[in-house]
Amino acid sequence: MGNVVKEKIKQGIPAIGHWLSLPCSAVAELLADIGMDWLLIDTEHSPTDYETLEDIIRAMKGTDVIPLVRVAGNDPILIKKALDRGAYGVIVPLVNTPEDAARAVAAAKYPPEGIRGVAGTRVSGWGKNLSKYFAKWNHDGLVILQIETAQALENVEKIAAIPGVDVLFIGPADLSANLGVFQQFDHPKFIDAVDRIKAAACENGIATGYMASGAESVLAKVDEGFKFIAVGTDARLLAEAADTTYRAISEGLTKREKDDLIA
Repeated sequence: MGNVVKEKIKQGIPAIGHWLSLPCSAVAELLADIGMDWLLIDTEHSPTDYETLEDIIRAMKGTDVIPLVRVAGNDPILIKKALDRGAYGVIVPLVNTPEDAARAVAAAKYPPEGIRGVAGTRVSGWGKNLSKYFAKWNHDGLVILQIETAQALENVEKIAAIPGVDVLFIGPADLSANLGVFQQFDHPKFIDAVDRIKAAACENGIATGYMASGAESVLAKVDEGFKFIAVGTDARLLAEAADTTYRAISEGLTKREKDDLIA
């Protein structure tokens, strides 16, 4: 195995990747060929099922891009199914207490550190490489917890102290909404919350993650000390590229019409 993303963030090097919200293996194949650090398949807010999830991860095979999965909830069954399909780590939403954090870590780790069930699935070559995979997983697997509510913020120092947590991840939309300042990312309440999460992570020697919104946003977050950063989603990337392209065409056609009238 080995997990380049986990090694990077341990060394204090930013790991940059993209969110996959479209249930399409072709999109994953296209993006993985570009060579980001990781691609994350979202199963919380997207319609991606576990068979499609496996196909998406399979489409990334042969690249150096690390596959990750955001599970739909803090459920040992969902976490186990994502990891058995081939994910090198999970993002777990709505982690509000240290007990939630410990539950997520346990679900992602094999005994004696956790409760993940052992089986010969795709990730271990259908059992052929199970012994090797079992021996390395607890060291290499990545556990990322989302801090997105006021309750999570109040407990963030205790959450960050749970052994086995690698990253505290901030989704700005969820966090700002739960703090009553939706999308007001310059609001003191939101800024103070982000600073508190970063401080808790730093105190416990783990990384902080953030959902950015493009290249400039990513670079700004790197400067702010974030180590696990999402550039955005595949759907947003497609929409923005299409919008830019067709706006340029529309503006060009309008200009030509005006020029013709003048001529």
